[in-house]
Amino acid sequence: MTEAHLFVIGILLAWMAGIRVYLTVFGVGVAGALGWLDLPPALAVTTSPWVLGTSAALALAEGLADKIPGVDSLWDLVQTLARVPAGAFLAAATLSPDGELGAGALAAGAGVALTSHVLKAGSRALINTSPEPVSNIAASATEDALTLGGLALAFSHPVLALVLVVGVSLLGAIAIWLVWRSVLRGMRRLMRPGATASQASGGR
Repeated sequence: MTEAHLFVIGILLAWMAGIRVYLTVFGVGVAGALGWLDLPPALAVTTSPWVLGTSAALALAEGLADKIPGVDSLWDLVQTLARVPAGAFLAAATLSPDGELGAGALAAGAGVALTSHVLKAGSRALINTSPEPVSNIAASATEDALTLGGLALAFSHPVLALVLVVGVSLLGAIAIWLVWRSVLRGMRRLMRPGATASQASGGR
């Protein structure tokens, strides 16, 4: 596998870590443990039984917490401390032929993980404005599927996976920006002096 492909895979792993960090680590570990992938030395730690068991348990806990309105946003806030460093490690470890983690790769991985994490947290905050839980469950299940599918595609067709990831990220960012802009406009209208009185008189 060329350095370009390894770079793409490292970026993809960092992106997925920003959404489902424990599921990403578990998926990498399983692929390495079963011999589906020849992992770089720095990623070999993910194949240990302790890492596999811990990441599996945390992935299950994250999957459950992420489907509960309100709890998901709190979980996202706390998991910033895990997703960004993990994304940095996964990107740098993928690009390391000798186990040494380069500063540039760490910075790139952290930036990518932070970007996908912010997009995820922002979209879930918007979804939580809805009182019904169905949208949370649907969004969480979609993120689970994207992570699993992204892992499979990253290892088999990394360039195609990167194109899809960039496209989904751009569309997601635009959608979040448009919705947030509409929400802020509505809040400004409500906060204007006399807005309540005019609404009340208009309803008579």
